[in-house]
Amino acid sequence: MITGWIDLSREFNESASRARLELTGTDARHVGLPGLEVRVEGADADLAVDRGLLVACQGRVRFHHDGAARAARVGGMAAGWMALLADQQDRGFSLASGSYALAFVDLHARSAILACDRFAIQPLCHAFGRGRLAFSDRADRVPIDGPREIDLQAIYDYLYFHVIPTPRTIFRDVMRLPPAHSARVTAAGLRTAPHWIPRFEERRPAALEDLKEEFRALVRESVGREGAGGNVGCFLSGGTDSSTVAGMLGTVNGRPAATYSIGFDAEGYDEMTYARIAARHFSTRHHEYYVTPEDLVLSVPQVARHYDQPFGNSSALPTYCCARMAEADGVGKLLAGDGGDELFGGNTRYATQRVFQAYHRVPAALRTAIVEPILLRTKWLEAVPGLRKGVRYVRQARLPMPDRMNTYNLLEWLGVAAVLESAFLEQIDTDEPARQQRMVYSRTDASHVNAMLAYDWKYTLADSDLPKVCGTAALAGIDVGFPWLADEIVDFSLRLPSSLKLRGLRLRYFFKEALRGFLPDAILTKRKHGFGLPFGRWLTQDERLHEFANANLASFADRGIVRRRFLDELVSRRLAEHPAFFGEMVWILVMLEQWLAGRAPRFALARSSG
Repeated sequence: MITGWIDLSREFNESASRARLELTGTDARHVGLPGLEVRVEGADADLAVDRGLLVACQGRVRFHHDGAARAARVGGMAAGWMALLADQQDRGFSLASGSYALAFVDLHARSAILACDRFAIQPLCHAFGRGRLAFSDRADRVPIDGPREIDLQAIYDYLYFHVIPTPRTIFRDVMRLPPAHSARVTAAGLRTAPHWIPRFEERRPAALEDLKEEFRALVRESVGREGAGGNVGCFLSGGTDSSTVAGMLGTVNGRPAATYSIGFDAEGYDEMTYARIAARHFSTRHHEYYVTPEDLVLSVPQVARHYDQPFGNSSALPTYCCARMAEADGVGKLLAGDGGDELFGGNTRYATQRVFQAYHRVPAALRTAIVEPILLRTKWLEAVPGLRKGVRYVRQARLPMPDRMNTYNLLEWLGVAAVLESAFLEQIDTDEPARQQRMVYSRTDASHVNAMLAYDWKYTLADSDLPKVCGTAALAGIDVGFPWLADEIVDFSLRLPSSLKLRGLRLRYFFKEALRGFLPDAILTKRKHGFGLPFGRWLTQDERLHEFANANLASFADRGIVRRRFLDELVSRRLAEHPAFFGEMVWILVMLEQWLAGRAPRFALARSSG
């Protein structure tokens, strides 16, 4: 934990030299002066102050700068950052790797730098106004002046994305650093910019066998580094990423890894078979737990309210159950498989969008003069079974990226006007999420495949999957590591041509070839599911869970965000028609209501009629 504030509008010349570090607990350190208060707590947090410079940080970092590495060995991580940024402010972050969040303050210059790692594994939130900078690793701990106000646009973003993407948070005027960004702050203002931008290469690579050998060595080193010391285990979904981590951990430690898997007694959702295949193949010390509807009723309030803002990733609950099982077994840290898909082309939408992208290889004159006038302007064609798919394909393929992917968005599909109260819609910008996504997508000058990967590094990893794992692991009382997100593996993926990530429509081609012989064939050829939750199906089958969800929807209806008519229809008719699809909407509303009930119970808008 790191939290603090500083008034950059005041002079610190005299008091800066008097700043001293105080130990206020086993893992707690504190610095206080008139106009400044900073505190850190936890084994992975550090604080240093010296001659008017102050650093508060957390995470695990390796310095590639002699002076910083030497200072870190002698004085700790914060001393290392101080030495690095005092000497290399402009390029300091390129000389450090790992997961980190930090605040670097120069009291004499009355300036500060905030920063987080490439994927915001360690998040950092901030608020700035009238020369006062406040920061924390959690949005709900940023020491702002006055009451915390709910940002209505953030609620819309949550309903759209099922999480609240950076840089916004649920609280008005509290922002969160996007991944790989830093903020430079003076009394005059705050300016945020990326300190690292991925540069993809498409040139002819080294010999395939050499690449495979290099790749395996990098994975082995990363797993060994993350798995060193203490009682370390692995999440094991039975997919290629988590299975590789489990196998490598056993290899580098010379003993079978402890693995933890979650199952569901629901057809189409349970992947325990593949987890068992991996466990047998690598002779792991395997542990299993089957999540039940009762687990959801008991744990949803705890999980929802643990987060610093509403969080609707539906695999958070099973991930928490998995982490809790490991903690009860004495495990202090779990290694997760997140990142492999997004680095090496493993998500099915990459192949799907390649199919749509093929339409743009048709000459533009032919598309606009013949294909589109015939298929899109002849209304009866869509009613012809043999032509219906062609019409829909052209209609979707014409959309630019990343707008094309939003055709699958739940809120867009349902229609915002049918779902949301007009009084709420009048106060938010429904086009803002699309603008944000276009901006993120356009930052990467790369092939179609690599542009989607970089896009997912923010929206899938930094904004959703990593907070899911980190948040639930912390709630269970254990640490978590992400071997696939080591800087060296990320850099390797950047110089791997997109043709080796997606070969035709074959996902993660290089990844699977490199691990052929290490992973079981059954896992190399399986479809990825992960810890997907059969929430919608259980809602239609389990009376207690159904009552729990209904009670939450009824409470949420009083907040003036979603139309009562929509909520009634959602439960009475639509859920039975398509439990998985409409169950996802119920889930995100229940998680939002649970968070509001715990954090802002009186929050509500005046409802319009309808």
